Amino acid sequence: MIITAKIMRLSALVLPLWLTLQPVTAPAQDQYLNLPSIGDSAGAVISPAQEQQLGAAFMRQLRSSGVIFEDLEITGYLESLGQRLTVNSENPGQRFTFFVVNEPSINAFAGPGGYIGVHTGLFMASETESELAGVLAHEIAHVTQRHLARAYEASDRLSLPSMAAMLAAILVASQHSEAGQAAMAAVTAGGLQYQINFTRANEKEADRVGIQTLALAGFDTFGMPRFFERLQKNSRLYGSRPPEFLSTHPVTTDRIAEATSRAERYAASKQPDSLDFQLIRAKLRVNNYDNPNQVLDDFRRYLDKGQDSQPDKLYEYALLLTRTGKTTDAQAVLARLHGDDPDRVAYRLALADTYNRSGKHRQALDIYRDSLQLYPGDILFVAPYARTLLDTGQATVAADILKKFSDKEYNNPQIYKLLAQVAGATGRDIQTHRAMSRYYHLNGYTREALEQLKLAARVPEISSYESARIQARTKELEALLEVENKMK
Repeated sequence: MIITAKIMRLSALVLPLWLTLQPVTAPAQDQYLNLPSIGDSAGAVISPAQEQQLGAAFMRQLRSSGVIFEDLEITGYLESLGQRLTVNSENPGQRFTFFVVNEPSINAFAGPGGYIGVHTGLFMASETESELAGVLAHEIAHVTQRHLARAYEASDRLSLPSMAAMLAAILVASQHSEAGQAAMAAVTAGGLQYQINFTRANEKEADRVGIQTLALAGFDTFGMPRFFERLQKNSRLYGSRPPEFLSTHPVTTDRIAEATSRAERYAASKQPDSLDFQLIRAKLRVNNYDNPNQVLDDFRRYLDKGQDSQPDKLYEYALLLTRTGKTTDAQAVLARLHGDDPDRVAYRLALADTYNRSGKHRQALDIYRDSLQLYPGDILFVAPYARTLLDTGQATVAADILKKFSDKEYNNPQIYKLLAQVAGATGRDIQTHRAMSRYYHLNGYTREALEQLKLAARVPEISSYESARIQARTKELEALLEVENKMK
């Protein structure tokens, strides 16, 4: 089973699995997965906070499978796009976490608690920013309309161990074992027809609410039906393996017609695609090229003919030069782009990266310092700035830069790895172990996260305050580990 199949199962089965799981004897519940039973005498429904807890566990399992794309710049763009939509959604106070899945297949999915994943393939398949926003608005609507919570209510009885079994089944099925396939078959048996009907109703509602969100956010409302229609028309080219999006979000002619009719109710948006959308797509293309040298040759012939000098094309050319080791040439192109558009984050990051790759660390540091004057506290610049300081033997300065970030909560484990490296280089053992504990926890390795806390607790100079914090965190992770062990 390849990664494509893993993510297809994850995105397709998050909702259906909750509909089909059966109850088992409940283990001790902890603050991470303290979920109520559905169908009991109280008739309790899972709360948004409890969905968040389950979503965090879901995210850790995804990370442990190695499919999350932890690029701060690309994730930052997706978060910005997502927040623009969520503030115009039916529940602007809902908490969302947007993340990128390193998968060339075309898909997106909404997990529990507002965790929304977008495949890199969806970025590339979206011809306009409104198309990408349309799919994202659709997934946001699944969350704001609480379709997952409705699934809990629709089930006969859904308790904590059922949730745990669902997550475990997804995790096991993502491996290459027969046991994984057997587990997935067991949890999906018996409710197929109902799950199809339930999904169709949800899809139509998510289209309706999503188009409204698109309009309020200033996007072209036709982005959603246009994307659906193009996928449907091109599906015949895929033979027996259509795009995953069509498998997990069934698209019919009637559905496209209904979405188009709804889009027509809103005034057409005149807003063009953002340049950032095109730059992110360019970066993803360069990242995915199997033969960058051949593509670079093609680019040179194309540009030498003067056929295209669009910023996104020049940016892609510069990234190709960088990837193939031609950093001096890349610097010339990026310096030109930066000069024409000095506030553009992508140009600043790419130019600093070429300087670092060619050993010109001083020039890179100058860009990071100047960028933080424009964008104070932006982790997009803080992280590479601190990393460059660390690489050039300026760990103490790096520690000062990161001091205000050490106690913040991040969804990117690479930030905690950097915090740990800087703390280690400056002899702060407690901070090193605490940061590495966060790193392991976010990646789904609870046992290793606990070991790091135990190491921190044994540091001789530990204060009573630090000791109390570590003890509290240790209890949390021990409770989580207990639940995880019972899921196995």
